[in-house]
Amino acid sequence: MMELLHPRCGGLDVHKKTVVACARIQTGREVVHEVATFSTTWQGLLALSDWLRGFGITHVAMESTGVYWKPVWHVLEGSFQLILANAREVRNVPGRKTDVKDSVWIADLLAHGLIRGSFVPPIPIRELRDLTRTRTQLVREIARHTLRIQKTLEDANIKLSGVLTDVLGVSGRAMLEALIAGESDPEVLASLRRGRVKASAEELVQALRGSVREHHLFLLKLHLGQIQTIETAVADVEARIGKIAEPFRDRVELLTTLPGVKETTAYAILAEIGLDMTRFPTPGHLVSWAGLCPRNDESAGKRHSTRLRKGGAWLKSALVQAAWPASRKKNSYLRSQYLGLKVRRGPKKAVVAVAASILTAAYFMLIRGVTYHELGPSFLDQKDRERTAKRLIRRLQDLGIQVEIKKEAA
Repeated sequence: MMELLHPRCGGLDVHKKTVVACARIQTGREVVHEVATFSTTWQGLLALSDWLRGFGITHVAMESTGVYWKPVWHVLEGSFQLILANAREVRNVPGRKTDVKDSVWIADLLAHGLIRGSFVPPIPIRELRDLTRTRTQLVREIARHTLRIQKTLEDANIKLSGVLTDVLGVSGRAMLEALIAGESDPEVLASLRRGRVKASAEELVQALRGSVREHHLFLLKLHLGQIQTIETAVADVEARIGKIAEPFRDRVELLTTLPGVKETTAYAILAEIGLDMTRFPTPGHLVSWAGLCPRNDESAGKRHSTRLRKGGAWLKSALVQAAWPASRKKNSYLRSQYLGLKVRRGPKKAVVAVAASILTAAYFMLIRGVTYHELGPSFLDQKDRERTAKRLIRRLQDLGIQVEIKKEAA
């Protein structure tokens, strides 16, 4: 018989409009399940809280179904010990699935401690997470509209993306605004170049000579206007992020000492993993949670897949973006790690390994409150040298050969 951990607990099957709740009460060997359905309105959730308290419930578990669990969590938080379960890990037996049976199943699993709770950070971190994810989505929208502008220019035979690194840079935006305003002379448009543009004046003129119709101007104005609106929204979100993150500004400054990690990336890391690293027993647990390590897929002694684990999509994306510039920093440990793995595993897997190293470093930095310490480009070479020496010594000893170690004189 399995050990009973929570004699009075509850399981919730959460939906958009309703919550099916099961109160599980065990006295000795006798188990009683009380089931009721509540609305997900504010009044309905308050009634759910009162109903659970009436049975003396101490622990409550629910599935992480989309965003529907969040209002339930907000109402019950502080009154019960809450556990958020991954829906894949608490799935009921196929063919026996109803809302009532699901709630009973979750309650039974919770009673015996068979649910591994998902990480739900405190309210300030949850608010920061919402903002950093919103900023990421807005920046992606800017990228989409930029591609649409390039598509429109290509349709008009304007080859601006071929001569400018950034179509929406200072020079590109000045040319686009003049084009939208009605300027069609390529020489006048080319004269609007600003700063460092590698293309010559003649190349710019040739690239700006095309067949621009009123239809193209309408689309360019539309997309550029959308970009400007979104850029204003991004600035507002960034200001809000800075205000919310002020209490733990010191943690942000610590993380920015990591190679490739700028302030926005530091905010994203803290928003996803929180401030309390004790929730993760080891840095390996954190890396696994972030989905930056190979999955375990083995049967009959054969490894079937080494693809990355699912999960932590927002954190994974931010870390991989930081890993690319970190892998290009000269005379650094991360660059030597990237180059060593790139030859054997390819650039994509190598940069994921760098991202995992950045997250591992962040774990120890947040625990110890220290800045990043550069190990140097020769760290891995020295480590491999020592490992190789130990392996060869063991091999010689296995052959019955006594070995005396003497280090080379400096």
